[in-house]
Amino acid sequence: MSYTAPIKDMLFNIQHLARIDQVAQMPGFEEAGFDTAQAVLEECAKFNEGVLAPLNWEGDKNPSSWKDGVVTTTPGFKQAFQQYTEGGWQGLQHPVDFGGQGLPKTIGAPCGEILNSANMSFALCPLLTDGAIEALLTAGSDELKAVYLEKLVSGQWTGTMNLTEPQAGSDLAMVRSRAEPQPDGSYKVFGTKIFITYGEHDMAENIVHLVLARVSGAPEGVKGISLFVVPKFMGNKNGSLGTRNDVHCVSIEHKLGIKASPTAVLQFGDHGGAVGYLVGEENRGLEYMFIMMNSARYAVGMQGIAIAERAYQKAAAFAKERVQSRPVDGSIKASAPIIHHPDVRRMLMTMRAYTEGCRAMASVAAAAYDATHHHPDVGVRQQNQAFYEFMVPLVKGYSTEMSLEVTSLGVQVHGGMGFIEETGAAQYYRDARILTIYEGTTAIQANDLVGRKTARDGGQTAKAVAKQVEATEAALKQRPSATGRAVAARLKAAREAFVDVVDFVAGNSKASPNAAYAGSVPYLMLAGNLMAGWQMARALMVAEDELAKGIDAGFMQAKIATARFYADHLLVKAPGLRNSIVEGADSVTALALDAF
Repeated sequence: MSYTAPIKDMLFNIQHLARIDQVAQMPGFEEAGFDTAQAVLEECAKFNEGVLAPLNWEGDKNPSSWKDGVVTTTPGFKQAFQQYTEGGWQGLQHPVDFGGQGLPKTIGAPCGEILNSANMSFALCPLLTDGAIEALLTAGSDELKAVYLEKLVSGQWTGTMNLTEPQAGSDLAMVRSRAEPQPDGSYKVFGTKIFITYGEHDMAENIVHLVLARVSGAPEGVKGISLFVVPKFMGNKNGSLGTRNDVHCVSIEHKLGIKASPTAVLQFGDHGGAVGYLVGEENRGLEYMFIMMNSARYAVGMQGIAIAERAYQKAAAFAKERVQSRPVDGSIKASAPIIHHPDVRRMLMTMRAYTEGCRAMASVAAAAYDATHHHPDVGVRQQNQAFYEFMVPLVKGYSTEMSLEVTSLGVQVHGGMGFIEETGAAQYYRDARILTIYEGTTAIQANDLVGRKTARDGGQTAKAVAKQVEATEAALKQRPSATGRAVAARLKAAREAFVDVVDFVAGNSKASPNAAYAGSVPYLMLAGNLMAGWQMARALMVAEDELAKGIDAGFMQAKIATARFYADHLLVKAPGLRNSIVEGADSVTALALDAF
């Protein structure tokens, strides 16, 4: 089945929830209003629907391959990547000074969703390049920027993120790769990195590796880690390629999903040392890498939304075609398409509500990011930064966890045919499975939410967000519609559950850390559910007002129905999660270790 980008829903969010009119008032974004957003998304959809989406299944059947250190990507990928870069898509959100288009994240994020829906394995290459660009923009020297940024922004060169080692997964204190200073100011880098997405490929002429390593004599643990640029080919100052560097791909992984994306094992320094250049200052590598990671975490959340959308479209199309059994209400006297069955409707509505809720949440977070970086008022920038940072673990954690449920439901809607590879539903389920793991597992996002985002300020940021939710409740209660009042009641119960959990987490993080962290993932799921539900409630009010004006009745009615479903079927989980976190912490650790 072909993929159709949900442009109308994206533009609804951009206009009414993310308020693109306000984003376009910020310095540098004057030309990036609604009309620009519409034009860019339509062009983005055309390219992805026509070029990348047809390669998605091909990539699953015929994935990237490794031979003698050379990685060959899926047939068609190299040509598609060339078209991608020629269209200027890599530079969409990056500064004009380095050849980018300088568009806000509010427009860039939905383009990322379209790209990932079309072909997630392909999309991982530009995703990692974006992270490398962000890190160099923030911490790179003028010299590094001059050599690398323009090439990365154009897509002529691609970027990678090298953290993981065989003994150092999420625990980066255990990184052993080392860097030795050289008389000319460069370093020689030695070590092994694993799980490096697009660490080797044939789509671009050069690959720029950002690598964590320890300088000789550095402190132990995370405080002694530095960040280095290690190119596959040395970059000359005039922009030409120099000699091959001592970094080599020794194998690629065989994976459950995202098979077309080569996951490389890279060996640095086997032939005398890989030349690397320090990014920023020594021993501040983790700080700089977090710039990449935060960029990538938001992007992985978008991947969750993207794969959920693709699974939903496929399931809805199948449900309209597959004929099985008479409807229970007798409305059709013979076997009918399965979309007539209430439980199939429930599954499709669950898929739709989750996807739309998370898309709305991510859209609002993107606008906060833009305000953080571009708003002229320092107070507004700080407020938006606190909000965005609070949202990142939710966009990443909740959207990816929901994608597992949505893609699983997609298989279920197909029944036995969903378990058969040829229908394609299984691929989305397999591809989605990585999303809760890479760029920090759901538990790591939850630890971030508990420690940095809640306990550190005594829950103040979380409660400030809850106040905004409360204001939406009040607005809903004033509306004439029964739907508005019903959603207000669900939202109120979820918000109160959230505030109880915030108090519990903030109160126990130091005194009883096991209790606070035992409920960390449920807390993330409650918070993500509430944030997405809150945006659906805001969307409901807009849709009712637009419907009253006679604007796009079909779309607005569907949005109202989906928002009501979200409240009735998904938001209602929040009080139960509250009970398990606040009252059930002890039972998590009650069983003796030797009893497992």
